Amino acid sequence: MERVEDIRTELGSRDWEAMTAHEAIVWGHERFGGQMVFASSFSLEDVALIDMACAAGIKPRVFYLDTGVLFPETYELIGRIAERYGIAPERVLPQLTLDEQAQVHGEKLWLREPDRCCGIRKVQPLRRYLAGQDAWVTGIHRDQSPTRAGAPRVTYDEGFSLVKLNPIVDWTTEDVHSYIAERGVPYNPMHDQGYPSIGCMPCTRAVRPGEDPRSGRWAGFQKTECGLHGR
Repeated sequence: MERVEDIRTELGSRDWEAMTAHEAIVWGHERFGGQMVFASSFSLEDVALIDMACAAGIKPRVFYLDTGVLFPETYELIGRIAERYGIAPERVLPQLTLDEQAQVHGEKLWLREPDRCCGIRKVQPLRRYLAGQDAWVTGIHRDQSPTRAGAPRVTYDEGFSLVKLNPIVDWTTEDVHSYIAERGVPYNPMHDQGYPSIGCMPCTRAVRPGEDPRSGRWAGFQKTECGLHGR
């Protein structure tokens, strides 16, 4: 990665809001090549981005944070996506196994200190992984939550010191669903069972009618983000 000042100048010279999701992905690929990686929890948004990249003739480098407590449906979907698109998602692991974490921090840390648990099993592994990359792509969009309402399409991520692309940042949830349906993209069946956002098993529940889409994450805590995209 060249000087941060040069990157900021380049990013500031473009009208990212006028760019489509497809154009943002193509630009990122042309600009960063294999040093651009796609972060994936295999949500609807993430599988849509994988499909979009492949449709553009790009073989995306996809990685996922395997906390050890993902839903069986998530692991099954990873295999389906890998086979469908001919890719090999990179599995990023925490330094501590679940047993080691329990020995150091006590059993079921997520029930007592979810921020610390997310830090160990998600944020720290992500930081180590991204240290070797130039850009990362995420599936966040502004209508997901108030904390994401001001997200830009492309920015310099100060927290992880690289460029961050949010190609579908201006899409609505309905836009995402329409894309998945029109393209026949494989997705997690839990989305049809009241789970708009799917994370780790202990910290994810179905959302009741009328609730915020992210209320099923870390229920009972004043927490809606794991720390990867802010709080």
